[in-house]
Amino acid sequence: MTDMTILASRAVQRQRDPDTPRDRIFVRDLVLPIHIGVYDEEQGVTQKVGFTVEAELGQSGLALHDEIAEVPSYDDILKGIRAIVDAGHINLVETLAEKIAAHCLADARIASVRVRIEKLERGPAAVGVEIVRPLRRERE
Repeated sequence: MTDMTILASRAVQRQRDPDTPRDRIFVRDLVLPIHIGVYDEEQGVTQKVGFTVEAELGQSGLALHDEIAEVPSYDDILKGIRAIVDAGHINLVETLAEKIAAHCLADARIASVRVRIEKLERGPAAVGVEIVRPLRRERE
């Protein structure tokens, strides 16, 4: 990965250490009643579903001047989740996770996202899926 640095009035690329920690924003343990599921008994009913989303920021997502416009907002993640689930029934938790990841990665300041979806009423414990999606332009 590279970023640009100005040296002697010339822009040069420098390698960024891939192990350098990045800032993250998150929504943790959000629970919403939603229409989800592929089985007959899941049709026409709501289920409690837990959401945890962690978005890793690129260099352009840093707060340098204490202005909200500089950074991605966890409020944008919350609004995105609600818009996706309000759009109607979703069969698979995998599909829901992909839609949330795509919503987050649409913000150019987000470098990668981890989405965890848990169906809280299916079985003796929570069941679900967790996906991690890096933004392709960050990896190039």
